[in-house]
Amino acid sequence: MPLRSEVWQTAASEKPWGRGIMARVDALVLGAGIVGVSTALQLVKRGLSVAIVDRQRPGEGTSYGNAGVLGGAGVYPTGFPRDLGTILRVGLKLAPFANYYAADLPRLAPWLWSYYRASREPLLQEGARFQRPLMANAVAEHEALMTEANALRYLRKDGWLTLYYDDAALKGMQGQLALGTELGVAANVLDTAGARALEPSLAPVFAHAIHWPDIASVSNPLGVTQAYAKLFTKLGGLIIKGDARSLHRSGDRWRVDTDEGALDSPNAIICLGPWAPDVLEPLGIRLPFAVKRGYHWHFSSQGNAALKRPVVDTLNGYVLAPMEQGMRVTTGAEFARRDAAPTPVQIDRVLPHAKKLYPLDKPVEPKPWMGARPCVYDMRPVIGRAPGHPGLWFNTAHNHYGLTLGPVTGKLLADIMTGATPVCDPAPFSIERFAR
Repeated sequence: MPLRSEVWQTAASEKPWGRGIMARVDALVLGAGIVGVSTALQLVKRGLSVAIVDRQRPGEGTSYGNAGVLGGAGVYPTGFPRDLGTILRVGLKLAPFANYYAADLPRLAPWLWSYYRASREPLLQEGARFQRPLMANAVAEHEALMTEANALRYLRKDGWLTLYYDDAALKGMQGQLALGTELGVAANVLDTAGARALEPSLAPVFAHAIHWPDIASVSNPLGVTQAYAKLFTKLGGLIIKGDARSLHRSGDRWRVDTDEGALDSPNAIICLGPWAPDVLEPLGIRLPFAVKRGYHWHFSSQGNAALKRPVVDTLNGYVLAPMEQGMRVTTGAEFARRDAAPTPVQIDRVLPHAKKLYPLDKPVEPKPWMGARPCVYDMRPVIGRAPGHPGLWFNTAHNHYGLTLGPVTGKLLADIMTGATPVCDPAPFSIERFAR
C-alpha cells in the first residue's frame, strides 16, 4: 500500500508497518547524508511518498566532516597537481596536503592516471563551465531549505578566504580568475593587510589572499543535515534503519530489507557517497570511482581569537573553519582504500603551519575524525538514470562538493524524475559520459 503522509516514529505502536511486513513508497533513497536527505526532501516536496534507508542516522557519515563551505576553493574543480615539483613532493610524502598508502597504489593507479589527465587546464575549464549552473544556485537552494527547516542560524554569508604565500602562487590563479570573471564568480584580490582587515586573528605569514564574497558557509554541517531530515519527516517522509546492500529487484520493483521489514519502490536512488560501489557493483554497474579520505580535528582558540569565515591555506592544503564545535582544522586528500585504518599523519603535518597562521589552543576531542570523499576522475557528480536498470537513479560522487551541491543536485534529479524543466542541462552529469 502506498505511504503518502505517515511519519516513522520510534514507538512500536506508531510504526507504519510491523516487522517483516512489506510496504511501498514512490521513491526509495539509499543514503542519509546531505545528498540523500536533500534529494529525498526535494522529492517529498513534489508530493511523492519517499523513504530514506541508511545504517546510520542522518548526517553521521561523510557529511559530518567538511569545511562547511558552500562553494569551491576557486573556480576550477579540485584537480590533481600537474607540475612535476608538486608531484615529487607528494610522491616523497613531503607535501602536507596529500598522503597515500603505497600498498594501495597499484589498485588506484588507473584511476589516478585518469584523474591526472582530466586535470589539464582546458578540461578543468570545461568542468567549471558544466558545474557553474549548479554552483551558482547552491547557496540559494540551501537558504530556501534552511528557511523551511528553521536552520538559518547555521548560515553565514561572509564569503571565504584563500591564502597565498608568494607572488607565483597568486599568479597561478590568473586562469581561474579570468574564467571566474566570465562566469560571474566574484573574487577580490587582497594583500596581507586587506585580508587581516577581514580576519584580524590571522598572523601576517602570507603574502596575498582572495576573498570570494558570494560563497557562504555553515557553522555545523551535521546540524544542517539533521534539520533537513527533520523537515523531511515533517512533510511525511520516512527515515528507516536498514542496509542498502540488500537492494535487489523484486518483480518490477526495487526492494530493500530494513529493520522494519521489506520496503518496495519503483524507484531507487543511490546517494551513498563512498559506499555506492557496495550496492552498484553486485548489479553490474561500475563507476570510475575512488575515495579521497580526509581528516578534521576541532580546537579551542587562544584568548579572544576568532574567525568569521573559513580560511584555506593553499600552500599547505588545510582549512581553518569556525564551527560550533570549535575551530575545525581539515586536511587535504589521502589516497587509500576506503576502509583502511586511519592514519592522521596529515593532521600532524599541517598543525605547525596552522598554529603559525592562527592561535589554536588545545584539541576539544581526543582524536581526529576521518571520512571518505566519493570521487570520479572528471570531478563531476553522477546524476540521472542507470541505463539498463529501470527505476534506478544516481545522485552520487560529488567529490569535494557534497555539502555544497546536495540541495541543488537533489532538485536536478527531482526535476528529471518528475518531468519538470531541469535547473540545468543534466547531460554532463549522466553516467553515460563515461562510455564515450
